[in-house]
Amino acid sequence: MIKKSSRKWKIIGLSLLGIIILGISAFGYEYYQLQPKNHFTSVPVVGSGKTDDTNPTTEPVKVKEPVFNLLLIGSDQRKGQNVGHSDSMILLHVDLNKNKYHAVSIPRDTRVHLDGYGYTKLTSVQYIMQATKGPQKGVEAAVSAISNFMGVPINYYVETNYWGFQSMVDALGGINMDVPFDVKLTHPWYAENINNVISKGTHSIDGKMVTEVVHERYSLGNGEYGRQQLQEEALKGIAKKALDPSNITKLPSLVKSIPEFILATNMSTSDMLSLGLSAKDFDPKTQLEYKQIYGSGKKLYDDILKAHNYQLVIDQKQVEDIAVNFQ
Repeated sequence: MIKKSSRKWKIIGLSLLGIIILGISAFGYEYYQLQPKNHFTSVPVVGSGKTDDTNPTTEPVKVKEPVFNLLLIGSDQRKGQNVGHSDSMILLHVDLNKNKYHAVSIPRDTRVHLDGYGYTKLTSVQYIMQATKGPQKGVEAAVSAISNFMGVPINYYVETNYWGFQSMVDALGGINMDVPFDVKLTHPWYAENINNVISKGTHSIDGKMVTEVVHERYSLGNGEYGRQQLQEEALKGIAKKALDPSNITKLPSLVKSIPEFILATNMSTSDMLSLGLSAKDFDPKTQLEYKQIYGSGKKLYDDILKAHNYQLVIDQKQVEDIAVNFQ
């Protein structure tokens, strides 16, 4: 009896050991596959950067290094609506070999040409295409317009709105944000915040207040460009919190909750995990270079709105100089 019992427990022990080994092997293989050099061996191309490209969405292309361009779109789409304007746009050049990132804010009022419609503001491209051809065509048109404007390919995109932005920050338990100047909330989402002032300095704030801060532009001395700076600082705060070594183990659950605050993306869960794991210990002071694009504000005819409105005319030489870092 003793021998049989001993044999039984030996078999159970070996079985458990086998399960553990298989589990570790599976985890090891998954972790190996998530390493950027193994994961990002091919990338999609949503915008080719060529103005004469009539079909910007192409098959994935093979890449030698984990280097790609990612477009972040903030929409003003309200709850319960199916259309919105591209209210904020930041293009990121991601080099996961060097852990270096270049970022540029694309002004929402940039004058662009939309095939079949004529000249309009960049912010209106997504809205009109969503209204006429649906959400997916809308976001692809916005990506293509920015790709053509910058003259560089865009591989990935992530679109959220202000409510999604709020949920994202709350999912992280709030962030620390460096506010570069005093911000008076003249057009808040929440009535109780009207005319509140967030003073210059570092603040620990929740999703609701982050949403208010990155939305404000009317009270700022440099308007839209000031808002772009606030958005940059908010994104830094999010990245630093999400990629803090103590939070890396929480990254998979955070990524799984992303559908709750993302309107559209062509990044898979494994794409996001690979990007997040590779960017741990992110330090924006040494790893991120941020640029803004300036232009001349003019009142010009908008072929979509059939009226004159404020549009920003950009010097193409300035764009070309910035785009060198996104090739």
